[in-house]
Amino acid sequence: MAIYNARLTAIDPIETRRYAGLSKAANFDERSIVEACEEAGLLIEVRGIWQMYDYDSARSMILSEPTVEIVGRSIEKHLSKCERVVCMAVTVGEAIEREVTSKFGGKEYVKAMLLDAAATTAVEQAADQMEDVIRREVAREGFSMRSRYSPGYGDWGLDQQKELFRLTGASEIGMRLSTALMLMPRKSVTAIIGLTRSTVEKKSKHDCASCDKVDCPMRDLDRKSVV
Repeated sequence: MAIYNARLTAIDPIETRRYAGLSKAANFDERSIVEACEEAGLLIEVRGIWQMYDYDSARSMILSEPTVEIVGRSIEKHLSKCERVVCMAVTVGEAIEREVTSKFGGKEYVKAMLLDAAATTAVEQAADQMEDVIRREVAREGFSMRSRYSPGYGDWGLDQQKELFRLTGASEIGMRLSTALMLMPRKSVTAIIGLTRSTVEKKSKHDCASCDKVDCPMRDLDRKSVV
């Protein structure tokens, strides 16, 4: 189990505009989007957690205790030939949700919409940053990563959210799962990441002195470089 706590230095206003459904609204006040991002930055609390498990891709089975079978053609294909999986969860907390609800209650509908979009952007950025940390960690063990995949993507049903929630250890960071299998706080993400053995080998430095190709022009260049 690895706990992840980090700050977002900035929340992307372009992504916030997209999540707010304003990508084509050329005349929308840009400053109001930036202000929503700034306000969101003061309200969010990023918390994440992840755990690694062996994976039997032939049976689409996470070798946890107890084991979990992955069901869905799209997710099975996504995890094909993976040897391990990382189950991750990340949230930006409840404070920002309360503020969004308060703004809606006060009939500040535009501000509420933009703050909600900024919160969505924040949790996705937090998940991206967490992925970067995981990528560095698994690379030390010789693995490369597939992209993260969440219940509800493709034909991977939400009915497996309960198992994924348990595998991530999400309750350790204050996350909860509703009876309708919705994540709480609402601005949270759970996902699975497939790991495969890296096939990229590091190139060793060539040693001209030990090479038997005596007519190679690089041999003379190498000799001159050390004179």
